[in-house]
Amino acid sequence: MRKIYLKPADCALDLGDGSERALYVNQDYILHKLHKTHRGISLMYTYYPNDKEWPVRACELQKAGNSKDVWDSPYENYFPYRGGREGLLDGEPFCFMKEIRRHGMDVVLTITIDPHLKEEDIVLLAKDLRPYGRVLLRVNHECTGTWFCYTKRATYQEIADFFVMVCKVMHEHAPNVKMILCAGMWQKETGKLEMEDIFLEAHKAADIWSCDNYLSLHWGWPNDIAQKGGDSFASYDNADVYYRFKQTLYRLRQITGQDKPMVLSEMNADGDVNGPYGQAKKLRDFMNRLQADPEKWLSAMTLYQFRDDGRLGLEVTDPNNHDVGIEQPLLASYREDLHKPFFSQKLEAAEEITLPAKLRWTNAEDAQGVETDLEIKSNPHFAELYFEDKLLDANLIMEFGGWWFYKAPGVKCIDLMSWFFEHKITAATQIKLRIFAPPAQGTSPDDYFTELPALPKFRIEYEPLGE
Repeated sequence: MRKIYLKPADCALDLGDGSERALYVNQDYILHKLHKTHRGISLMYTYYPNDKEWPVRACELQKAGNSKDVWDSPYENYFPYRGGREGLLDGEPFCFMKEIRRHGMDVVLTITIDPHLKEEDIVLLAKDLRPYGRVLLRVNHECTGTWFCYTKRATYQEIADFFVMVCKVMHEHAPNVKMILCAGMWQKETGKLEMEDIFLEAHKAADIWSCDNYLSLHWGWPNDIAQKGGDSFASYDNADVYYRFKQTLYRLRQITGQDKPMVLSEMNADGDVNGPYGQAKKLRDFMNRLQADPEKWLSAMTLYQFRDDGRLGLEVTDPNNHDVGIEQPLLASYREDLHKPFFSQKLEAAEEITLPAKLRWTNAEDAQGVETDLEIKSNPHFAELYFEDKLLDANLIMEFGGWWFYKAPGVKCIDLMSWFFEHKITAATQIKLRIFAPPAQGTSPDDYFTELPALPKFRIEYEPLGE
């Protein structure tokens, strides 16, 4: 048995899970579909506690007012954030945040916030987020645009100043929270960023730089159908989008004198525009460009999203039942890229150790676990891990042959046969089993430690027990 370290990928992948376009999907379902965890799971919420309508979701207000415009509402149509002043820390998004962290991923939280809130309001948010380890927080994203409701309430300078204030509060009261500024991109006509002078101090205050630009998008959804001759959608040249992203980073370095991680907080092609096959092809081309680029300039990319009511997801929501997803061709294509070394966290083995072993979890790019070899003679009929006695209440994520499995507290047996269904053994071999222990409650201080008293028992049978 050896120590094993979890370290950052060349380019991490995060996954959007729920927004104004879809409901949250549980992490066990996603893991079974993709066979691998992400660095982080992106959640999207909104917070306007001073509004008289709050906390009714915006789409319910639109129904009552017979609105015809998707943005014609007092605040954005994300689900309301019920922490802060309300202090409801057992519901959304906190129940989802706990589940994400139990499954070995970081929370990537987007919140659109009333830009006229005061510092004392943001202190409450910081206290909400402090127990969740590393949180990547994106506040008032796409802030140089005109579509979000907060841009109609404040000037761009006020929005920029508000972001700087939020950074200050988070750095003081929740240093585990890393602030993402998602602002304007580089413009070919000027050689500058959109509103770069207004947002300069915000760029300097942020921990992470970001921008959004889809490879194609039907922004008229759900109010119209994208059809030839329409003006509510577009498909962009991949090479041009890729070039603008890189130029945005270069310009940020130039105007700030800083060098920070760059992420793409929302990325996909829209199946409404390119069709399901073209959607997968466009995203595959973009991810191939990232892998072929020797500069490795991008820290992370968030795929928007797992399940979507339109066609921006790996699955499309079944209109008859929102708990059911209809897999798109993009899912298999993206799953293949997700497992490639470039987009995977590094697993580095170290010295041999003995039991009991001390496991450490800091975040999805910094953890220490254990690694051992399992002997496999041929294709099995049963391959199971049993967790008994002191292991029964352990919360574990495990990597086996490139696939990841989750064991929740109280679960006694994890079946590994799904891996063998797709991987045939042609000769006796060894397959590594790696075990990590994220926080069992989903919350933790900066470093979470677990003692592993024993390894799970490995049951393998090469013949059926009866015919």
